[in-house]
Amino acid sequence: MSPKICCRRLAAAVAALALGTPALAGAEQVGLIKIDGAIGPATAIYISRAIDQAAAGGDQCLIIQLDTPGGLLDSTRQIVEKLFTDAVPTVVYVSPSGASAASAGTFITLAADIAAMAPDTSIGAAHPVSLTGGAGEDEPTNGVMREKMENYGSSFIETIAAKRNHNVEWAKSAVRQSASITAAEALRLKVIDLIAPDLPDLLQQINGRETAGKTLRTAGARVVEIPMTAREEVFQMLWRPEVMFILMLVAMYGIIGELSHPGAILPGVVGAIAVVLSLYMSAVLPINVAGGVLILVAMGLFVGDIYAPTHGVLTVGGLASFLIGSLMLFDRDPAYSLSPALIVPATVLTGLFLLFVIGAGLRAQRLPVKSGPETLISKMTPALTAIDEHGGQVFVDGALWSAVSHAPIAQGQWVEIIGRNGLTLNVKPKT
Repeated sequence: MSPKICCRRLAAAVAALALGTPALAGAEQVGLIKIDGAIGPATAIYISRAIDQAAAGGDQCLIIQLDTPGGLLDSTRQIVEKLFTDAVPTVVYVSPSGASAASAGTFITLAADIAAMAPDTSIGAAHPVSLTGGAGEDEPTNGVMREKMENYGSSFIETIAAKRNHNVEWAKSAVRQSASITAAEALRLKVIDLIAPDLPDLLQQINGRETAGKTLRTAGARVVEIPMTAREEVFQMLWRPEVMFILMLVAMYGIIGELSHPGAILPGVVGAIAVVLSLYMSAVLPINVAGGVLILVAMGLFVGDIYAPTHGVLTVGGLASFLIGSLMLFDRDPAYSLSPALIVPATVLTGLFLLFVIGAGLRAQRLPVKSGPETLISKMTPALTAIDEHGGQVFVDGALWSAVSHAPIAQGQWVEIIGRNGLTLNVKPKT
């Protein structure tokens, strides 16, 4: 190879390095995280850490692949605030086909530097829901609260859309009228920035865009997925309504077990721990207070049937209260609803548990007395002295007892004990 050709190739390489041509674009790196499911505290922690890690690693951007039915308002607000820091350019990509960015997902998608969707996906239905129970739908208190939440949600999403130059009017309608649209409509209405069928196409389309004070170089970039840490995975798994529901069952079983068998200790300790954990989770998860009260009423009825057996009447009422309360417990946010496939078996299991506990108590009550003065009834013994209505004495089970009888009994005659009045036995002549 001639020196002239070598010089030309060296000059081309230097020019490529200086100008950042696509020949070297493959050396760039893009971070990727995947959010599939409800938005909660664990999601907010994961996204925040991923943004910091992508910024520290010098990534061109962080892509958040999103498919969510919605989630908690507090967690959504934390995520939006983190997206607004612009520590690294963020791209929310609603994918794969069939995915949706509903409710909280709408806020998050619009808050990204670049909002993208795959074909056949949807966005919207961001009307806020009450996080706790309360008055009925037609009562003034509940109406005022709904109006406050709607106004807050509308102003919040308006701020987000205006900051990212998205369609403000549609964004407000997503909150106030629960508007929902497809990816094609979202692009036409300027709700999102682009539609990409897959990740490579997304990288190609955002290449060269200027955002967050940076020109993106993503064509052919290496995509590095940022996985959840073990701690985040545990939080994501545990911070679910199903887990809280199971903890409530454990608490109920433990307390009922302790009350029906005083001194067992272990059921009481386990039940107390489960109660504390349930209360802690209820401060974050969107529970319906009315549903929680119905479950507490059910527990009261169960305990009442243990102490005052009513042939199962209180237990049946308690099971009905438990079933209705469980169905209502997480009905405020569709993203955190409990499946009947969990509630119905839990109700049946609770019924079987109570049948065993209460049945064991009733069987114990019907057992013959094995100790104490009551065991003297029906025993035979010779009269130690003559016995009549005024008194006499018998010696039974190693103790001397006073005895009375309506029929006169001679000394030494065998008698049958038929009752007890304090320290005096009622006897009759043995027939």
